[in-house]
Amino acid sequence: MAFPQLTGQMIAFMLISLVVIGSAVAMLFTRRVIYMALMIGGVFIGVAGIYVLLNADFIGMAQVLIYAGAITILMLFAIMLTHHGHQEQTPVNGHTIFSVVAAGGLLGLLYWGFNTVDWAKWQSMSPKTDAPEWGTSSVKAVANSIYTQYTIPFELVSVILIVALVGAVILARKEEN
Repeated sequence: MAFPQLTGQMIAFMLISLVVIGSAVAMLFTRRVIYMALMIGGVFIGVAGIYVLLNADFIGMAQVLIYAGAITILMLFAIMLTHHGHQEQTPVNGHTIFSVVAAGGLLGLLYWGFNTVDWAKWQSMSPKTDAPEWGTSSVKAVANSIYTQYTIPFELVSVILIVALVGAVILARKEEN
């Protein structure tokens, strides 16, 4: 079994993968809902880092803007605006033990799979070049226009949406009282 040569990109991938896996596991084992929302934000940001490593910068930035930004903030607002009392710790039961065993089995299966792959074969394969040019150029055009010309309006729309959400919640709370 030959391991792939450790490059900077491979080390960055391993570190980002550890952050993603660590955030996902921490999200599963924490009992506070607010911490779960923060951990899933870490997963989203880590996945965006993997996209950037794969030279999919547009998808990575969209991941940060849509998931790590909008969805995580929306979840945090929903959690803060609802009443969640302190939840009790649940004792270790059969489900917890089964989850740990299943996660360990999946980890072992992934380890075995990565060690049996012929990495030299995968490195020698060249990417397909029969993809249409219009697909990549349109993504580049959208990305360039959003991140150069329309950056300020794009961010202002997100601020306006957050203000509208907070205002709607405040008005709804006044009607309850």
